[in-house]
Amino acid sequence: MEEELRSALAESIERLYGAFEGDLQIQKTRKEFEGEFTLVVFPLLRTSKKKPEETAEEIGRDLVENFEAAVAFQVVKGFLNISLSDKRWLKFLNDLMGDPRHGHKPKDNRQIMVEYSSPNTNKPLHLGHIRNNLLGYSVARLLEASGRKVEKVQIINDRGIHICKSMLAWQKFGDGETPESSGMKGDHLVGKYYVRFDQEYKKEISVLIAGGTDAKEAEKQAPILLEAQSMLVKWEAKDPEVYALWERMNSWVYTGFDATYKRMGVTFDQLYYESETYLVGKEKIQEGLDKGVFFKKEDGSVWIDLTEDGLDQKILLRSDGTAVYMTQDIGTAILRFEEYPELSKLIYTVGNEQNYHFKVLFLILKKLGYAWAEECEHLSYGMVTLPEGKMKSREGTVVDADELMAEMVQTAQEKTEELGKLEGMAVDEKADLYEQIGLASLKYFILKVDPKKEIMFNPAESIDFNGNTGPFLQYAFVRIRSVAKKAGSFGQKGWADIKLDDRERNILKVLYAYADTLEEAAQQLNPALIANHCYELVKTYNTFYQNLPIVNDDDEVLTSFRLSLSLKVGEVIESSLGLLGIEVPEKM
Repeated sequence: MEEELRSALAESIERLYGAFEGDLQIQKTRKEFEGEFTLVVFPLLRTSKKKPEETAEEIGRDLVENFEAAVAFQVVKGFLNISLSDKRWLKFLNDLMGDPRHGHKPKDNRQIMVEYSSPNTNKPLHLGHIRNNLLGYSVARLLEASGRKVEKVQIINDRGIHICKSMLAWQKFGDGETPESSGMKGDHLVGKYYVRFDQEYKKEISVLIAGGTDAKEAEKQAPILLEAQSMLVKWEAKDPEVYALWERMNSWVYTGFDATYKRMGVTFDQLYYESETYLVGKEKIQEGLDKGVFFKKEDGSVWIDLTEDGLDQKILLRSDGTAVYMTQDIGTAILRFEEYPELSKLIYTVGNEQNYHFKVLFLILKKLGYAWAEECEHLSYGMVTLPEGKMKSREGTVVDADELMAEMVQTAQEKTEELGKLEGMAVDEKADLYEQIGLASLKYFILKVDPKKEIMFNPAESIDFNGNTGPFLQYAFVRIRSVAKKAGSFGQKGWADIKLDDRERNILKVLYAYADTLEEAAQQLNPALIANHCYELVKTYNTFYQNLPIVNDDDEVLTSFRLSLSLKVGEVIESSLGLLGIEVPEKM
């Protein structure tokens, strides 16, 4: 419709003032004014050589006179608000009924890689990982819907000093405990020993300080830390005993992660492992040394000096030759572009506390001569906080992802049973419903917030059948399906002469905006735009549903129209929630 209107306006302007060279600025009309589309008149004044109001008035009259779909206009200062005919809106709905992929674009050749999750194998996933996974997975879905070919990947941080801390603590204090013997998920068991390491580390620091050692020096000289550092050197040297322990404990973690991802509903197309990619990084750092991009200090550590770029010096290899995070990130990026030569963009879904890290990474890649470094993008998002403050994994003060999902499902069960509308549902159907509602509550609460903003997580607010929540949107979908099922077969019965109620037209306007919202959400990597558009659609539909009868026994044409309108709303709700990774139930 917008393109038809754009062409018609261009013709009106040419008839009145001659050809206008430039793009016409057309916007959606603000809710407080009449009309659906607004032309910004100010850029046309050099062509019309008249005042804004006079120019808008002349264009409006000419448009209504010569463009059948335009039936009225309103001038508000330098803005021309245009109302389209009921017939044109009804044609829009009629066209939509044959388009089950409304808003989705055909596949093109643009290949994009989205990295998300990327956990460490020394602890289970927590609430912060939930936001990361839900955001990354939803962004991938949005990009796919906008036509891109998407590769969903993660880098598993399976090596480093933090991994050795869990390994060493298990070796010292685990007494052979396994997931089978303890009844714990493997990632939870390994995480238990990461916390234990920190507890023992703090005890040793206290002993050293009590003996007269400086606090900072005590942190460096605590025996258990020195043992962990030694273990890392042995691991990089492929010491058989250390390597076997590493493989065993990582296998426990991977089994645990797989169960968490499955329940969360996220998937990956390819996995990368830091234990492999850091070797590529070390090779590239040596090449950088040879080229003079990097330099070596007296202690043997390798650095890059970025002070002339407004940053600082960054370590790339420790003095003992072991790698740091930056080492593997360099290797991983290079490996990905080698494996996917047609890759047009690489998106890293990582919290905003790593903003500086990615500035440095992209700059290093550029200095190494990789032109594609310009196509690397950091999808930076705000932290998820709790009323009591920031979570700390090493202290065990985190909201565990598995426990949180279980709690959300349990709360969904309690709230659903309170409503008492589950008569006739089998036990397994109820269990599926509680799972769908609980996870919808969690996912929607996280994704309705702009990624750049922090989230104060409140589970109680997220599970509500009213307001801007996942269950509220799910319920709207179920109610539409129920109405259509009761109505039975109705078909499309020639709506051309229907006079639209404002509440019907408002729904059509929100449906029309879906395609633009989807594309904007994909461009901005922002699922919140889809979430809040869906909420707006449901609110607008509910106003219609509560005030106008859908089934009218005396008017088959009107019934056909309103049922068709309702079904299309249901389709877009399902599509929107699907882009957020949320399932819609059949019954609620």
